[in-house]
Amino acid sequence: MVQFHIQTDSEIPASTQLYDQIWFAIASRQYPPGYRLPSTRQLAMQTGLHRNTISKVYRQLEDAGVVEAQPGSGIYVRTQGSVEIDKPRSPLLAQFPKAQELVETSLDELLRQGCSLHQARELFLGEIDWRLRCSARVLVTTPRQDIGAGELMVRELEQALRIPVQLVPLEELEDVLSQTRSGTVVTSRYFINEAEAIAAPKSVRVIPIDIYDYAEELGLLKDLPKDTCLGLVSLSSGILRAAEVLSYSLRGDEILVMTAQAEDDQKLSAVVRSAQTIAALDKASFPAIKEALQAAREDIIRPPKVFYCENYIGEKSIEVLKRELGLD
Repeated sequence: MVQFHIQTDSEIPASTQLYDQIWFAIASRQYPPGYRLPSTRQLAMQTGLHRNTISKVYRQLEDAGVVEAQPGSGIYVRTQGSVEIDKPRSPLLAQFPKAQELVETSLDELLRQGCSLHQARELFLGEIDWRLRCSARVLVTTPRQDIGAGELMVRELEQALRIPVQLVPLEELEDVLSQTRSGTVVTSRYFINEAEAIAAPKSVRVIPIDIYDYAEELGLLKDLPKDTCLGLVSLSSGILRAAEVLSYSLRGDEILVMTAQAEDDQKLSAVVRSAQTIAALDKASFPAIKEALQAAREDIIRPPKVFYCENYIGEKSIEVLKRELGLD
């Protein structure tokens, strides 16, 4: 008798696990055409599932054309003229038309390498379960000297993904990972090599993200009048350094650039008093600029123009993360 195993700690619903295992038993001819499937009572004793759940799985298999119910006799593997069985078509194929080809190609390659169908199934399910477990804990890491960039990532990821995100300085990542069995580390491509070197030995995956391209802001920079004093404000010291270098490379001595981190009250006060244009390089810095302007309002003859960048993380990176974490 085929043994079915239900993993109670898996993210995959128990009914789905049973459905997949029965279908696999039929597809691999462990249950040949015409075979009478175990009764709901037998499967309930073996799997620990409720008989109603098993009945639901049998109905799904019947709807898929894999089995047929014979009143008063039981559930039998369906025969169609010969021993061929229709391959169930998932409704997901309409959404992902190339999925079937990718699955079949991957499976064929594993079989060519000597992998059995049982082993292939174990490999696929193991990878899926591992990724689902990793999704339960997301860590953002950046070097301590640029922890502001990490704070920006955490803010935007928690808002976009709607899950808790933990910020860990790169210098502490190894210690944190040594205390966890699974998780996903997220960082910018600037720090990906260092993060992977720490995470790889612990079998923790690392996903790099791309930052916003600042295309609109670069256009505004090019159009600034000569002799403009431009203020740049961000939570991240690294972003400020890059933005300052880029500003001078595009405009040279035509403009004066002042920078301040959002939490540096003294520098921020100097920026709002001197700059004609202020760019908040992340949305999180905008409230600090407004507060500094309010505090200095009596000393400012002409208030500066202030604009802020809507996002720090690129939209495509957010979409990739959602898919990788199973949140899409």
